[in-house]
Amino acid sequence: MKTILLPTDFSDNSWNAIKYAIDFFKESSCMFYILHVNKLSNLVAIDKPYIIDQNIIEETFVKPAEVKLKSIISKIHSLPLNKKHQFFTLTDHNLFIDSIRQHVTDLNVDVIVMGTKGAEGLKKLIVGSNTADVITKVKCTTLAVPENAKYVPPKEIAFPTDFSMEHPSQTLGGLSEVILSKNAAIRFLHISKKKDPVLNDNQEHNKVILANYFKDFEHSFHFLKSDHIEEAVQCFTDSRAIDMIIMVAKNQNYFQRILFRPKVETISYHTDIPFLVIHE
Repeated sequence: MKTILLPTDFSDNSWNAIKYAIDFFKESSCMFYILHVNKLSNLVAIDKPYIIDQNIIEETFVKPAEVKLKSIISKIHSLPLNKKHQFFTLTDHNLFIDSIRQHVTDLNVDVIVMGTKGAEGLKKLIVGSNTADVITKVKCTTLAVPENAKYVPPKEIAFPTDFSMEHPSQTLGGLSEVILSKNAAIRFLHISKKKDPVLNDNQEHNKVILANYFKDFEHSFHFLKSDHIEEAVQCFTDSRAIDMIIMVAKNQNYFQRILFRPKVETISYHTDIPFLVIHE
């Protein structure tokens, strides 16, 4: 049975992620934990620093959150559900990332599913700050569901890679599990500034490992030339009708260039294509 953690701030965006998670895991036995975290900064704002009255916390934050969580459970039970799905609610008052880490450990969480909405204003981000922090600071596979993403069974999955790392079988197993469960094709995407990139021995070795591991799955390798990696990903997702992008968190420099670029005016994949970031 899988354990899925669903952080929520009660926004439409987080509700969309909850629905997506239920559909994505509709064939699996799952325990879903819906978690709302009251930030410590909100708590100290109403009282003297370091002196937080437990009754105030209970009345001002915990009870209202529990009411909203019950409302979410009611909405969930109005959906068509797998009888093998169980739902639980959690509230916490802590630093957000500390709370997520603790629950991942305590519950032995398999996947975190979060809604994500790009930040607005001058510092535009493809992924909002909370989701970005979870992806980079919590060692748990995370599915980031953009604000406009609607669930369709993913049939075309993109895996951007520079072939610089050899992934352990556990990581590749997580990827193959998704492909097998959705009967999907995996498209490995290499982006280079050179028109005809020449892989070094290490890159060629890692490419061969991928080819061998996924030989029984529909897969292909694609090479694009671009000075801007996010523009190449946009072009590829459009041309291949990509339903999901999967990356490995260990290669932070690479996936951060795709997920956390500050300029997104011409990029739209971040608004409708889910990202699954696998932690090794």
